[in-house]
Amino acid sequence: MYKINIIIQMKFRKEYDTIGKINVPNDKYWGASTERSKKFFDIGEIYVQKVLIKSIAIIKKSAAIVHKKDKQINSKIANAIIKASNEVIKGNLQNNFPLKVWQTGSGTQTNMNVNEVIANRAIKYLGGKLGSKKPVHPNDHVNKSQSTNDVFPTAMHIAIALETKSKLLPSLNLLNKELMKKVKKFKKIIKVGRTHLQDATPLTLGQEFSGYQSQLKDCIARIKIAIKEIHFLAQGGTAVGTGINTKKNFDKKICREISKLTNLNFKPSNNKFAALAAHDSIVNFSGTLNTTAVCLLKIANDIRFLGSGPRAGYGELDLPANEPGSSIMPGKVNPTQSEAVTMVCVKVIGNHTGITIAGSQGQFELNVFKPLIAHNILQSIDLIADSSKNFAKFCVRGIKANKNKIKNDLENSLMLVTALAPIIGYDKAANIAKKALKNNTTLKDEVIKSGLMNEREYHKIVDPKKMTHPA
Repeated sequence: MYKINIIIQMKFRKEYDTIGKINVPNDKYWGASTERSKKFFDIGEIYVQKVLIKSIAIIKKSAAIVHKKDKQINSKIANAIIKASNEVIKGNLQNNFPLKVWQTGSGTQTNMNVNEVIANRAIKYLGGKLGSKKPVHPNDHVNKSQSTNDVFPTAMHIAIALETKSKLLPSLNLLNKELMKKVKKFKKIIKVGRTHLQDATPLTLGQEFSGYQSQLKDCIARIKIAIKEIHFLAQGGTAVGTGINTKKNFDKKICREISKLTNLNFKPSNNKFAALAAHDSIVNFSGTLNTTAVCLLKIANDIRFLGSGPRAGYGELDLPANEPGSSIMPGKVNPTQSEAVTMVCVKVIGNHTGITIAGSQGQFELNVFKPLIAHNILQSIDLIADSSKNFAKFCVRGIKANKNKIKNDLENSLMLVTALAPIIGYDKAANIAKKALKNNTTLKDEVIKSGLMNEREYHKIVDPKKMTHPA
């Protein structure tokens, strides 16, 4: 038996920055700045989201297009940058973005990571040597007319807008659609209402679900309003908002190119100083996600409570059985989709708290909590989108009403006595309800026993259907 030791010799190239030289893996397109960042910001396990990298690449491509048109960059170099940016946008170079979220508060390391990858890839197209910064320089060419301070907030806005359009709104609309179907399907099913977790007057199951659907519809409307602010970009403000090292109207020109690439209508921010130093529009947008989380938490909890049982719970809803619910209790089925949604909601609410605090930390001309804000908002969008879609497909769509349980609970409800109050008075009605509870009898039994009315009169007044709407 022979023991074989295999040593894989990784090959490196020398790259340099203003600090000095550093070894960079030969098979990677990142440069010195990224390599240093890997060492000094090796914090946690959370990496910068792919959509943020994509959004930065969209900025780099758009800038190169503008510079090419304005003859600020040689066409050959600009075309190489555009080609390399396209690869990043498509996700083809994803293993070249190794940085964690927790870095400098402006996001400089991530911006430079993208600059270096695009520059080195462009160098390869043009037959140059990786790491040489010739003929394509990560700062002078890829980052031309830009600063991390305006690139990163612009990328945040682009990423939020893209994810909202492609994922968040479609998922919420799907859930809204499934809830609408239940509103219609359950409109004739009369059930016991509950307030303070106690029996209350009747309503239809459709009316109950209409409350959920209305909540969600309003959340969707809020998101559509809040996203309008996100379409204003910081790009063109450069370091502190003045636009130093840009040409006049660069902000307008790059916004037009970004709009073309994303099929979204982006415009320059009305005030670049505010766009760099504060992120109120993102805090506001996060607020709509926070409200959506509150809404979904209420809906998911109600549905899992109404589906509790099968014999010792409320049992009004039959929820889809997607998977076994217990490792020890055979036959158990749990409301797993509801539970997943509620956990997501708690996380989103927590994310909003983080964004709120981070948004308040804009000292002078720069907010230095940008990576945290970006991570939290994009994670919240992603979680709400995925959980809403799953909740719609694997729970709400398959919900059925347990009509027998609902009917039995309704017939035994003491709160039907509310219909008697206008006829016999509040005090007498309350006394009837208390006697029925004490004697374990029905309201009808106690009313007839009291001599206040006969059976025919009782049924004429106490009609659950009539109690679900104004007289």
